[in-house]
Amino acid sequence: MNKKKLQTIPRAKDEAIAEAKRYLKNAKEILSKVKIEYDRYTDPKLVSEAAGVAYLAALKAIDGYLLGKGISPEKLPASIEEYFSVISKIPKNGKLKAHLSTAYENLHIFAYYRGGVSVDMIKAGIKSVEEIIKMLE
Repeated sequence: MNKKKLQTIPRAKDEAIAEAKRYLKNAKEILSKVKIEYDRYTDPKLVSEAAGVAYLAALKAIDGYLLGKGISPEKLPASIEEYFSVISKIPKNGKLKAHLSTAYENLHIFAYYRGGVSVDMIKAGIKSVEEIIKMLE
């Protein structure tokens, strides 16, 4: 039986950061297709898809940082709790933790899972992902 691997784990920091940037670009492209009325996106399905992809960009950036510090791909975090635990060990982690919290809450929980469509909420989440990538590249 030939099983196709759905997701590959980056092997190096540069690869992970490039993936993070690609994911973020894709999320923005998806959002650009959605009409805005009264400061709300009009298509919850596309917003959910874009939010999920943008959130994954943040995790890919953190993976990249960890790979750059010598963590093997097999030992990368597998849950949000593990990501927060790893971040707590990074010096001067306050801003990083705040940005990951915003990305997690706004994009993953509110937009992806709960169908939130507020433009300001999504933009704040995406801004946090951009900051995470900048901080860790």
